[in-house]
Amino acid sequence: ARKVRGNLKIEYNGEKIDLSTSWRKITFKDALHRIGGIEVNLEDDTKLRKVARECGVNVDELTKSQILEHLLDKKVVPHLIQPTIVYDYPYETAPLAKRKKDDPFLVERFELFIAGWELANAYSELNDPVEQKQRLKKFADERFIDQDFLESLEYGMPPTGGLGIGIDRLVMLFTNSASIREVILFPQLKPRYNL
Repeated sequence: ARKVRGNLKIEYNGEKIDLSTSWRKITFKDALHRIGGIEVNLEDDTKLRKVARECGVNVDELTKSQILEHLLDKKVVPHLIQPTIVYDYPYETAPLAKRKKDDPFLVERFELFIAGWELANAYSELNDPVEQKQRLKKFADERFIDQDFLESLEYGMPPTGGLGIGIDRLVMLFTNSASIREVILFPQLKPRYNL
């Protein structure tokens, strides 16, 4: 930000964003409650579905993970203008992430939000082959389970973590661009049919 904009205090889409201060950190559950106004026991699927319906989420065909993501996206993310790290996600939202030792309902995952966008997603990789297989069977379509991946875990994988950054969104933020098309080096083009 300093190199591109000359300052750690930038403006994007009419909002003043301060990257120089400590970034707010909040748990997933507290973000739903304090920012989204949703108070629900995340382990109670029936009440979660009821609350989601009341928030306008059509839950009929959605998994618990999808419901949680919809609630976060609809009620919380638009309010995360200043840099905010949301952490301690329910384990259903990240089937490849390691569970927290002190609360197995949660995983070691965080996401960074700025300007109402998710800019980064990170987690500690689950390296237990037995638990990984169980989770994939529970949360994934059986046809798409990567057996080679599961077999490689059986050989052993050291503690590992990963971080994915939305580079296009980051460039949009730093260049105050309104559209992702302005920053993508090779945007998708419409197909030409009458060549």
